[in-house]
Amino acid sequence: MTARILVVEDERDLALGLRANLEIEGYEVVVAHSGEEGIARAAEWNPDLVMLDLMLPGIDGYEVLSRLRDDGMDAPVLILSARAEEVDKVRGFRSGADDYVPKPFGVMELLVRIEALLRRAGHGSVLAWRAGGRSRRARSPALRLGDAEVDLDRRLVRRDGRDVALPPKEFELLRTLVERQGEVVSRHELLRDVWGYCSGVTTRTVDTHVAELRKKIEVEPRTPRHILTVWKVGYRFCE
Repeated sequence: MTARILVVEDERDLALGLRANLEIEGYEVVVAHSGEEGIARAAEWNPDLVMLDLMLPGIDGYEVLSRLRDDGMDAPVLILSARAEEVDKVRGFRSGADDYVPKPFGVMELLVRIEALLRRAGHGSVLAWRAGGRSRRARSPALRLGDAEVDLDRRLVRRDGRDVALPPKEFELLRTLVERQGEVVSRHELLRDVWGYCSGVTTRTVDTHVAELRKKIEVEPRTPRHILTVWKVGYRFCE
């Protein structure tokens, strides 16, 4: 199920940009521009994650966070703030924040942090569902790919009983293909989903990462059985 993200940010241009980037990634997004509005939206919408600015009109982000936790909301909260002093971060974590990102920030780093928070909260898998207003998830079984074993939930890849180190982009590439198993995933979709259309990243970057990934999980990388090339389009994962 699509994760729902509440953005509480009074700077309207920034809020609009965040919403656009999150929706491109497939999230459902609601924006609030004040602390009071944020509390109300959280109560009525039950988000899976809250992105919270500290410097808000009316009640500030610390007070918003405290009220959300007092009301029993256990969804992860990611603070976005121009306040980058250690004392501000400590206060945020003590108030119940799960992560703290100082402004200005990079969009890709922010998306990775959001994904990590949702994953730890039990969301983000194709096996996720809602029950009783809380987000729960069935654990994905490990995949057996020849002599390799892939555990997406634990971010582990083993081959012949030994751990295989995958750089973050290779792992996210593998995750994206596995979660769309049987589908043809174009290079442009992979650029969007794995690299976020970063400048300097080309379709050749995708091909290079696929080649490295095949070396680590395929018995015969030159004649792959699992990560298959779809000529002139992209790739398809086959278990």
